[in-house]
Order: sequence, then C-alpha cells, then structure tokens
Amino acid sequence: MTPDNLFGLAGKTALVTGGATGIGRMAVEGLMAAGARVMIASRKEDACRAAADELNAAGYGGSAEGFGGDVASEEGIDALSAEIGNRCDGLNILMNNAGTSWGMPLGEFPYFAWDRVLQLNVTGLFHLTQKLFPLLEQAATDDDPARVVNVGSVMGELPHGDRAYSYAASKAAVHHLTKILAKELAGRRITVNALAPGPFVSKMTAFATADEDVRERVGAQVPLGRVGRPEDIAAALQYLCGRGGAYVTGAILPISGGINVETGPDLFQEAYE
Repeated sequence: MTPDNLFGLAGKTALVTGGATGIGRMAVEGLMAAGARVMIASRKEDACRAAADELNAAGYGGSAEGFGGDVASEEGIDALSAEIGNRCDGLNILMNNAGTSWGMPLGEFPYFAWDRVLQLNVTGLFHLTQKLFPLLEQAATDDDPARVVNVGSVMGELPHGDRAYSYAASKAAVHHLTKILAKELAGRRITVNALAPGPFVSKMTAFATADEDVRERVGAQVPLGRVGRPEDIAAALQYLCGRGGAYVTGAILPISGGINVETGPDLFQEAYE
C-alpha cells in the first residue's frame, strides 16, 4: 500500500459544482493534486474559468476546466448535465458543493428565503445527481465505485440556527438524502457520502472569517481552536474518492474541529468545584 495507491486519482474525471471559491475550490485542489481531471461549474462562468487557469498554472498532477452551470433551476440542470455528457463518457466523481444561505433574526426571516435556499441546496443537488446518474454508473465498477460527495454542514447535525434557519434545515435534508441515496445506489456501485464542515473561510462565511481578528475569535469557539484549513477539505476528498475510501458509503464526515460532538455545558460542573 502506498499513498498513490490509496489516495491517487489519476485517470479519474470529476465535477465540482460551485468549485471556483471556498470549500469547492479547496476540494478541486485536492482532487487535482491527486491527479484527477476536474470540471468546475457555477453560475459565474468567468470565475470558473479564472479558477481553472490559476489552478492549472499551479503545477498539480491533474487538470481543471471551468465553465458556466446553474443548479438552481431545472433548465440549468438540464443544460449542465448535457454539457458534462459532451465532455466525458463517464463521471467518476460528483461533488455537489453549490449552495447558498440567508441570515436574518427570528421574527424577521423572509418567506422567500426558504424557497431560494432549499431550491439550490436540496432540490438542485438531488436533480443534478439524478441527471448524471447514467454517467456515474458508466464509470462505476465492482472494484472501484463511482463517488458522490455532498456538502452538508455541522449545522445540519446540531440545533444551531445562527439566524440561518433555512440553511440549517437544508443541510439536515442533505444529510438524510445522502443516506437514502447511499442505500439505493450501493448495488449500482456508487458510493454517496457527505461532508459536514464547520467554519471555513469562504464568501458565504465572510461576515465571520474575512477579518483576521473576527476569524480568530470564531476559531476560539471551536473545540480544536481554529477554523478549517484548505488541506482539511482536500484530504477528505482524496480519502473518499480514492481507493482508500471505496468501502465507505452513507457516511456524514465531520470536518468541524469537534463542534459535532459538543453537547453544551457539563451538567454537574458546579458539583465538582
């Protein structure tokens, strides 16, 4: 057993939605570093192309190509799946990373923010996976399944609303849907797992991570004392998508620095002091 054998992805083709920035870009770098050909798609076509150019210039073993793709509508999903079909005969890895959020205090949270968030985070994720199922099945073998990796959140596991009520509910739905699809697709030799990240630096969390002082204060609230780093995501993708992760399906992988096992204050702390 060698690292290349366990985590190498040479010859694999992947799609990462929303892969130009944030957690998606961290994943793209991890996949490329392991040798994969990675397609990056989001509504911001220019950002995808720019990200692909930058990453191709970084000297990774794999390659990247960026183009436009909208996962928030049925028409967009149809167009994106057709584009993927034109670019490859089989898809080894699908990372459903595209997502959005909305934050407002309880009592002021708008009605439309539920439809907007769930449409992309849950409905779009499911229907893109469904549309790309033939390409995933084409790439799957008994020895080396195709992989679907969904991006959930630690907020989908714990009762943390933090003013992002529809986001937290959508990520809980992603976790449950991941397990349903894992059960149904195992026989087709497709694994389905999800990441449950805590705080990472991204546009979505810029309000809490863009400023270094605020980022450090946020990180201090994490049991392991920091916010997530790019290598935390990159390594998780290499594991789940490489030979080392071929026997794992239906898992919700916590990448949250221990937030996932927080249970609140010790009930009897006062009695010990």
